Amino acid sequence: MRKLFTILLAILAGSVAPCSRAQNPTAAELRQLAKEKEAEQEELVNLEKETARALHSNNGALFRRIYGDDFVGILPSGQVLDREGWIAAIEDSSIKYSSFVVTDIRVRLFEQTAVVTCLWSSRGTQNGHNFSRQWRVTHVYILGQRGWQAIAGQETLLPG
Repeated sequence: MRKLFTILLAILAGSVAPCSRAQNPTAAELRQLAKEKEAEQEELVNLEKETARALHSNNGALFRRIYGDDFVGILPSGQVLDREGWIAAIEDSSIKYSSFVVTDIRVRLFEQTAVVTCLWSSRGTQNGHNFSRQWRVTHVYILGQRGWQAIAGQETLLPG
């Protein structure tokens, strides 16, 4: 009986040891994870910059590529648009931008999900009137087979 108990204890200890090692990554594994996270963050920052360029030129092609089929966006007016409505609003807009800049980009990663916040600043004309606007924007991305896909967006127009 004592021999059986010793064997069972040895088996149990052997099965737990690999689990405990897996929970304590090596320094090399930690460096690799940090590099991967940094690359993902940089990719999302670049997507936000590409978004600003696409909006500046009223070009919907980028949104067809990076906005998921089930994307939902909320405009500063509170209007809710699906992906196709969003793209149509961009391409058919009476707004002509002379500048469109994205700054203060902050990326928070949660495994296969990212929340990106930023500041959009623009100048241009709409229906013959000059404007200057700033928005706080939040995008939610998921990582899938097609790379990072935006699934939600919220724009808040800042006063002024």
